[in-house]
Amino acid sequence: MEYISVILFAEKYGISERTARNYCAQGKIAGVFLTGKTWNIPADATLPKRGKAKEKTMPLLKVLREQKASKLKGSIYHRTQIDLTYSSNHIEGSKLTHDQTRYIYETNTIGLMDSAVNVDDIVETVNHFHCIDYIIEHAEERLTEELIKHLHLLLKTGTSDSRKDWFAVGDYKRLPNEVGGIDTCPPEEVHKSLKALLTEYHQKRSKSFEDILDFHVRFEQIHPFQDGNGRVGRLLMFKECLANGIIPFIITDELKMFYYRGLKEWGHINGYLTDTCLTAQDQYKDLLRYFKIKV
Repeated sequence: MEYISVILFAEKYGISERTARNYCAQGKIAGVFLTGKTWNIPADATLPKRGKAKEKTMPLLKVLREQKASKLKGSIYHRTQIDLTYSSNHIEGSKLTHDQTRYIYETNTIGLMDSAVNVDDIVETVNHFHCIDYIIEHAEERLTEELIKHLHLLLKTGTSDSRKDWFAVGDYKRLPNEVGGIDTCPPEEVHKSLKALLTEYHQKRSKSFEDILDFHVRFEQIHPFQDGNGRVGRLLMFKECLANGIIPFIITDELKMFYYRGLKEWGHINGYLTDTCLTAQDQYKDLLRYFKIKV
């Protein structure tokens, strides 16, 4: 079979290269495959049809809501709570193990530990469980500053940060901060910058996988909160995937450095972050197949 490049496919149908890559990444073109970082598209492939009869709520979101309501143990909801909470907190330096995270979720107790554990790690673990419940319930709601602030409030309530006069729980940062040695948005410009980002994001009628990643990178560059930006940002990505019928993903510890590189190189080599998140998405798809949930 003859194959063509993304550029030729885009020119053939009068679409942007970005749109063509999104179709490939989302599996909307049959028979495509990657060679390194290059998509190979069958020469006779046609443009995906824009279905009007798309389900309003994706099957996964329905399942997550049903299992959340019933608190079903050993389910995809159960597994998502533990894996997403552990992985996202671990990226930010939490010392709790995956087993300890599971124990807290399943028994609502801490259990015996061989070494001292930071109380904030425990509080933020429990809080993160609540954050996941919140994004499942509100997945299809329009992304707003109020929703984003509420996620931060859920995450940081009861932590040592919440007892600091200069730390604004559930509100934007009051002091300048940086991430990875890189300057972020000044406190006085956060509202304006985030409002502009949301306005641009909502101008897209249908959000693609790349649109969600782009929003995440720019959200992290703004870094609106004093702390908790990474976890809130990854929760928002999970929510927006569910809202737009895209299989979500969890950045695991083994993908952490690739994820950081992707954030840094976005706008220069977008494929670094895209490939990392697609790998994470494939891992989550494996879970869905195991639990026999429609992908």
